[in-house]
Amino acid sequence: MFHQSGGCCDGSQPMCFQEGEFKTGGSDVCLGQVQGCKFYMSADQFEYWKHTQLILDVTPGRGSSFSLEIPMGVRFYILSVLFSEEELKNLAPLMEPVEEG
Repeated sequence: MFHQSGGCCDGSQPMCFQEGEFKTGGSDVCLGQVQGCKFYMSADQFEYWKHTQLILDVTPGRGSSFSLEIPMGVRFYILSVLFSEEELKNLAPLMEPVEEG
């Protein structure tokens, strides 16, 4: 699973975890899946980015403190592109609400 929070430092880039190793809660939303892995974001952060297409990418470098990519010498990052008016009209709803725990 991936999680993108609105925090500073490590929390500002997407982190990758084994499913169940990161507890999501009521302040997280599931945006969809990337290669079969769910992608969550804090609801506050989603409010800022809900008008953009988010593109998860990888580049050489050091990953976040607890993210699975650290031993691989890469890090994940997000690119964003504003949706057009037509794209906004055709967006699907979020995957599912997140339950506490």
